Amino acid sequence: MKEMDRMYKVVSLFCGCGGADLGCIGGFDYNNQHYERLPYNVIYATDIDKNAVATYKQNFQEATVVCDDICKIKEDVIPDCDIILGGFPCQSFSTVNPTKNPFDARGNLYKEMVRIVKAKKPLAFIAENVKGFMTLKSGIIFKTVVDAFEAAGYRVYSKLVNASHYGVPQKRERCILVGLRKDIVSEYVFPEETTKDNPVPLSVAVRKMDISDKKYYFSQRAVEGMKNARPNMKRGLWQSLDKPCLTVTSHLAKVSLNSRDPVLLVDPEKELYRRFTPREAARIQSFPESFQFVGSDTLAYRQIGNAIAPVMFWYIARELAELLNKQ
Repeated sequence: MKEMDRMYKVVSLFCGCGGADLGCIGGFDYNNQHYERLPYNVIYATDIDKNAVATYKQNFQEATVVCDDICKIKEDVIPDCDIILGGFPCQSFSTVNPTKNPFDARGNLYKEMVRIVKAKKPLAFIAENVKGFMTLKSGIIFKTVVDAFEAAGYRVYSKLVNASHYGVPQKRERCILVGLRKDIVSEYVFPEETTKDNPVPLSVAVRKMDISDKKYYFSQRAVEGMKNARPNMKRGLWQSLDKPCLTVTSHLAKVSLNSRDPVLLVDPEKELYRRFTPREAARIQSFPESFQFVGSDTLAYRQIGNAIAPVMFWYIARELAELLNKQ
């Protein structure tokens, strides 16, 4: 975008540490590429996680940031806006643990986003969730959510987006919903994939395999536990630096080696493995070096793993801005 004809006011629900918000605003550098400033200003953001909110406040100075339960926030305290963002909690929609109840309290939080969208009537909204959200219960949950947004007055466009197709060194698949208020005549088209055939490798994020800080290495006991695990638990998720990483999650601080989280094999002969450092994990998620996480490594891992990849979201938001500028 060469110029910003209009600045759109953004309200961010379930903002977390601010991955989506950073992607929406733009104006940052990642992997030697500049992602230009987009015509959005986040004026209000909220999340229930006080640690994520602390990180958000560290990196975003202009927005009003509220740490509270979205269920308790009244519509009239939220400012009028043009865009609403919302990565409503995804744990209930994950296919990793199919025994979880998708209709529990967390699984129903989409209703809070629908409530606020219906009350504020923004031009558009963007929502994000895990891949399983689209297929769980044979797609019934996905259809229920889409129907609710459509009943609120929006046309909904959806796509399963792979972050590695947009310059992120991670095979992170997420469902993106873009809703346009029904009086907007244009149709939203998801942005063209930029790196599908030439993905960014993990080496962009991991610049040195053998690091000096031993706290990031797995113990011999953890290695033996992996070797003795049941065959179906021996996932072998140590990552090649020449390819995009598998999805990083909020469990990056784990001490076991038999989970779904990717790790690094530093020395095959010595059976030496390590986890990613918080900064490496942040790079895998496409956060710029300037983005600071508040709190311990464990808190940083949780915030990073729960975040929306900023670079991927930048493309989604830019496409929406171009559409709105043509109205």
